[in-house]
Amino acid sequence: MKKFLITIGIITAVLYALSLRDIPEKITYGVSFSKFHADELKLDWKEAYLALLNDLGVKHFRFSAHWPNTEPAEGRYNFSELDFQMAEAQKREADVILAVGRRLPGWPECHVPEWAQKLETRDKQQAVLKYIETVINRYKNHPSLKYWQVENESFLTFFSRSQCGKLDKGFLEEEIALVKKLDPAHPVLLTSSGEFDPWFQTYKRADVFGSSLYLYVWWKTGPFRYPITPAFFRIKQNIVDLIYGQKPKVLIELAAEPWLLQPIVNTDIKIQQERMGTDKFKEMIKFSSQTGFGEQYLWGAEWWYWLKKQGLSDHWNEAQKLF
Repeated sequence: MKKFLITIGIITAVLYALSLRDIPEKITYGVSFSKFHADELKLDWKEAYLALLNDLGVKHFRFSAHWPNTEPAEGRYNFSELDFQMAEAQKREADVILAVGRRLPGWPECHVPEWAQKLETRDKQQAVLKYIETVINRYKNHPSLKYWQVENESFLTFFSRSQCGKLDKGFLEEEIALVKKLDPAHPVLLTSSGEFDPWFQTYKRADVFGSSLYLYVWWKTGPFRYPITPAFFRIKQNIVDLIYGQKPKVLIELAAEPWLLQPIVNTDIKIQQERMGTDKFKEMIKFSSQTGFGEQYLWGAEWWYWLKKQGLSDHWNEAQKLF
């Protein structure tokens, strides 16, 4: 019993030491914005995006160059939406993280245009590289570009395995190398799940590391809150720093939208509010402020605007306090 208590004491002391990390006095907030998600909500995507710029005053964005939108037909590219987003960001001196790859934010996680879905594995990979090359060359000199994000939560392999298949680490490294070769001036950001992924595989490959943060989810057993504290994230940051050295880190996906089992537009607003009411919204902000991340991007901005269009402005008004 004595040895057991000593062991527990040592573990507690080590975890406490690892949890010690400076907490930024001021946090820089941004948002993810996706035409893909705005379309799901049946919004006028330009109107929603401009509201984020002009009403909320957002200065930091993450955009996604979803492959089906960017290359809807083989060799035929559509940049009208991204050009508009980048140009409007530049007008307001906002900066942009631009995500490229097959696996990008938003269900079903892996986004492949119809024309590429039946390609053999290597042919599909070559098509991905060509699309990435085209996007990089178009925006690498854009004044608003801050980082390239390559793929999204690549090592969270159990999530959406049916859509994404098995991770090919060699191909991921090929994608990263291509981006660095085409644009050595901008760092490459790689992302991991905050709750499940141990971060090592992602962190060691990244110039900039990004973590998600979800507290309220919905598994097969029903709604669930992860039993963690902000120290959990401080410990993980300190561990990867000790092993691989310090790198810039951002909270790239701070969940401020309900986790649902069906599309938002098909879900009763009462259920949406139960899953992510302003009480939980405020809790997420308070929680994340103690994680040690000085730069944080909220997920759910399109939903706040959708609620506002329904006459429910509370989330929008709460978000306005951050920017």
